[in-house]
Amino acid sequence: MGLICENVKDMSKINKEASRMVLSPSMKLADLIELNYSLLIVLSRLGIGLGFGEDTVEEVCRNHGIDLNSFLLICGIYTYDDYIAPDGLLKTGNPADVVRYLHSSHSFYLEDELRKLEDSLEELVAPCDSTQKKVIYRFFSEYRKEVENHFAYEENTVFPYVDALLHGNSRGGYSIEQFEENHSNIDEKLNDLKNIVMKYLPPVCDTVLRNSVLYHIFFLEDDLDRHTLIENNVLVPMVNRLEENEKRK
Repeated sequence: MGLICENVKDMSKINKEASRMVLSPSMKLADLIELNYSLLIVLSRLGIGLGFGEDTVEEVCRNHGIDLNSFLLICGIYTYDDYIAPDGLLKTGNPADVVRYLHSSHSFYLEDELRKLEDSLEELVAPCDSTQKKVIYRFFSEYRKEVENHFAYEENTVFPYVDALLHGNSRGGYSIEQFEENHSNIDEKLNDLKNIVMKYLPPVCDTVLRNSVLYHIFFLEDDLDRHTLIENNVLVPMVNRLEENEKRK
């Protein structure tokens, strides 16, 4: 029995590694979406529409003016939980396209997902008493403000700094290390909200709607985690390299 289990584990590992290998420039983009349909969100944020026919990943990136290696890095993080960004891709990827993706993600979270979640929460707690409603509203308002402040720092400080480095304009007194040191985790409070909805709202709240809200929170929690991994494991190493190049001048 133990041998069978080990063989199953080995086969699972082999299959996982085999599927990892298909994430390549020459694969059809449609096959990439079949591998991981959550990449539809990535395409949307990068301005890649559907209807790409039999085009490969490389062809689609070229047609849309997107750096291929940066695209593969982002897709890798969204596809594999244990993804380690290859140094070769980090060296040749374009930080500008990574920033472009992160900026688009910020708009997606603030203008779309958080608004939808707020509307759903209001509908969910409508049968609750005023005290319960106030707790939920205050909690969500504080979370949204935290997210807005987090993104504002990146939009107003980090991204302009990366752009300046790319154009050879070093900004003294700041480095990407400061971003790493002050990079707060914005999904902790979202986890608290998830637990409130799941554990503590009264039975009067609609079960179907409660499940829908929970699905939304779980999705947002995972997506924000991927977002953070792109910042820490892709953008930061790229910018470190830019800073090193700037010092050599």
